[in-house]
Amino acid sequence: MRRTVRQAARATVQLAGAAALGFFSYLFVTVLLFVAAGTLLLVGAGLLPEAVLLVRRMAGAKRRQVEGWTGREIPEAYLPLTGPLRKRLRSAVRDPGTHTDLRWMVAYYAYGLLAVLAVPLWVVGLPVDGVRCGLLRREAVVLPLISRVADLDAAWSTALLKPSPKARLAERVEELTATRAGAIAAHGAELRRIERDLHDGTQARLVSLSMRIGLAQRAHGHDPETVRKLLADAQDEAQEALTELRHVVRGIHPPILTDRGLAGAVRALAASSGLDVTVRVQGLDDGAQRGARAPAAVEAAAYFVVAEALTNAAKHSGSDRAGVWLAGTRTGLRVLVRDEGRGGADEKGGSGLVGIRRRVAALDGTVLVTSPPGGPTVIDVELPCVW
Repeated sequence: MRRTVRQAARATVQLAGAAALGFFSYLFVTVLLFVAAGTLLLVGAGLLPEAVLLVRRMAGAKRRQVEGWTGREIPEAYLPLTGPLRKRLRSAVRDPGTHTDLRWMVAYYAYGLLAVLAVPLWVVGLPVDGVRCGLLRREAVVLPLISRVADLDAAWSTALLKPSPKARLAERVEELTATRAGAIAAHGAELRRIERDLHDGTQARLVSLSMRIGLAQRAHGHDPETVRKLLADAQDEAQEALTELRHVVRGIHPPILTDRGLAGAVRALAASSGLDVTVRVQGLDDGAQRGARAPAAVEAAAYFVVAEALTNAAKHSGSDRAGVWLAGTRTGLRVLVRDEGRGGADEKGGSGLVGIRRRVAALDGTVLVTSPPGGPTVIDVELPCVW
């Protein structure tokens, strides 16, 4: 009986919160009607986006109530209400999330009064269930109905507040627009870096090589010693130009990925990083056993993540140890890089984390950075792919 009473009390608190929200929704209808009438008269159009934002807050409060009772989150999908008034009005009216919230508010006028049922259930349940549990040693039958009412309120709210497929599609379009912009920015930055490397490095080497060969041709036949020196210098210039070209190619797509796979390429990175790096591989081609290989674009992104993370660890962490974990999951590739440094990584401080996020977002992946003061810093990346 004691456990039944506690559960009924918890359900009553949940229903009381639902009733309070329903009361505020009743009051808010007057505001909505006023705004709607003002919008039709072109007087209160500026109030419409603010009213929609208030509806979103009320719907969000209901979502949190339901999550607290059921333990399951109700996702939300809204278009942003930003920009000039005309744009905000258009977004407020066309947003499928607005239609979902208004549908819930209308329905909540009816089932928002379910909380009233808790009062007679308590009045009847205490004596009836007290006799059944205390004297007859049977299960309670009335007080558990309060939890059923709370479950019914949560179920109806979940069904009404769940984003529609159209709203999810609109949210997905917004997300893809943002990731595409980031991918284009990252691609532009990469092209500028390649152009700068070729112009300042390789091109200058080739110009110097051409000049030395020209001087050697002029000195040919009358100054053999100068010719030999110029040709030796030209050979050095050619070797340095080849080295810089290899560096540029590695920045586009490291050949070692093709030759040794992601696991082998990461081990080479770890060996040349200057840190004591532990590499663990699970479910990939690690050179010792033949495993699955991710698509080339996914491997290149993962390689870049590890390279950038190890560079950051060497420069900023203050630690000489790091760990890399590569794993092939059912839905993609997971990369985790951890260092034991001082932590406090700042994405706005030029740490390269923005570049990592852009590269990963272009492939519809996710990045989770954990770096509390005092460390450790953990970069957890998931890249979706088909094996």
